[in-house]
Amino acid sequence: MAGAGLEDVLSEGLSVVFCGINPGLLAAAQGHHFAGRGNRFWRTLHLAGFTPHEVSPENDRSILQYRCGLTAVVERPTARADQLSADEFTAAAAGFEGRIIRYAPRFVAFLGKSAYAGLSGQKTVPWGLQAKTFGGATVWVLPNPSGRNRAFNLRQLVAAYRQLFLASMAGVPGDLERLSG
Repeated sequence: MAGAGLEDVLSEGLSVVFCGINPGLLAAAQGHHFAGRGNRFWRTLHLAGFTPHEVSPENDRSILQYRCGLTAVVERPTARADQLSADEFTAAAAGFEGRIIRYAPRFVAFLGKSAYAGLSGQKTVPWGLQAKTFGGATVWVLPNPSGRNRAFNLRQLVAAYRQLFLASMAGVPGDLERLSG
């Protein structure tokens, strides 16, 4: 479970697990990931090639059919991610890593640097592919698609997520054509 009223969307054999920092208040209240009106996650995912159409938050479980999953590092919902303490990341680390080990995705994509920094102990985290794995998965750090994150416009989000999409499709015959065709 990724938060009060917000369940993980995970299964075995996934290519990518998208990992939010923690649930937003609206997402937790509605029980669906990235439900906020200003959140650009679903649109970005579609435009980057992960889904053939834009999935609605109410259909978040359908992401499994595209070999993607959803979770969050910290379970506690907040209005803003900066309301979390470093201790909450420390307390969540073992359980979160256990979920990644259990479901064994090829990639875990942290949406925003703060969650990965909190788990890895790194002070400086670059965007994109990381040198170390996490729970056996290759780590990728992507910009947070929250509407509050104005440092990245939609075009920049799509470009960043597209890099992960292409990496996730490498070595998977037929999937690139099926998903982006």
